[in-house]
Amino acid sequence: MNKSHKRPTLIDVANRVGVTKMTVSRYLRNPDQVSEATAIKIQQVIDELGYVASRAPDILSNAKSRAIGVLLPSLTNQVFAEVLRGLETVTEAAGYQTMLAHYGYDPKIEERRIESLLSYNIDGLLLSDRDHSARVHRIIKSAGIPVVEMMDIDHPGHYPVVGFDNVKAAQSMVHLMIERGARHIIYLGARMDTRTKLKQQGYQQAMAAAELEAHSVLTEAPSSFSLGGLLLQQTLAKYPTCDGVFCTNDDLAVGAILECHRQQIEVPSEMAIAGFHGLDIGQVLSPKLASVITPREAIGRAAAQQLLGYLEQDEAIQPVIDLSYQLDIGGSI
Repeated sequence: MNKSHKRPTLIDVANRVGVTKMTVSRYLRNPDQVSEATAIKIQQVIDELGYVASRAPDILSNAKSRAIGVLLPSLTNQVFAEVLRGLETVTEAAGYQTMLAHYGYDPKIEERRIESLLSYNIDGLLLSDRDHSARVHRIIKSAGIPVVEMMDIDHPGHYPVVGFDNVKAAQSMVHLMIERGARHIIYLGARMDTRTKLKQQGYQQAMAAAELEAHSVLTEAPSSFSLGGLLLQQTLAKYPTCDGVFCTNDDLAVGAILECHRQQIEVPSEMAIAGFHGLDIGQVLSPKLASVITPREAIGRAAAQQLLGYLEQDEAIQPVIDLSYQLDIGGSI
């Protein structure tokens, strides 16, 4: 039998305690405004009823919602999970709620998600890409809120940014692979989002500087370990002299190493393999994966600090904060 379930209200709490609605409201805003005995009773009833205060009236009536919108292209990618962890250490300590939206690298979905977040009167916005539609720029301008972008400082954008240079990071790793003897290095890329293309540029520039031929094996499919193995199979079929692969991320690189194990190809003596981001799985692999170590948590923290500094102390937001990267040589190149 279906029974409708009524969500507990402020009046329900007040009636159960035997106080006015205004008293409960004062307690929720600031417990010190009511007597200690009343505060204890109110909290007990709130716990019993499972009451959750609605923030809608505050959001509509106040200039600040104390909420920050966060746009992430993926909720399963460890990279963005760590960015989120970093930024929430800052927002939580400052008493701000993060409102997350996922757009799956789709600019049209990003538009809709930003519109939805802005409808909640958020105080600021953290974005994970530098390329946005014209409509996104218009609605952000109309909202008049501060925006900080995260991850990429490689190319010009409309908003302040915290991150690192993907092109230089890719160049550095490929230069290192060449220094260690690889000559026929192939770039493996997936999804073909902006960051994948930026790393491809860095790879191509490094190969050109060494007067070596650059070749890429690319797919629109999302990254995975199994896809890394498949791309290595395709690479060996098309470029049999390949002696190294530089991958857009560690997922593909780990899959490539596992495929080498399956085919009994020695890493790194017969095949040098490098990834990007320095994820945990690559660090425990045998051989340990060579990778570009990126400061994901630090990017989240710095981006949130920039935004909250502007909101709380009226501090200027720096146009570009470069947190750089490190190269981990591992045992795979």
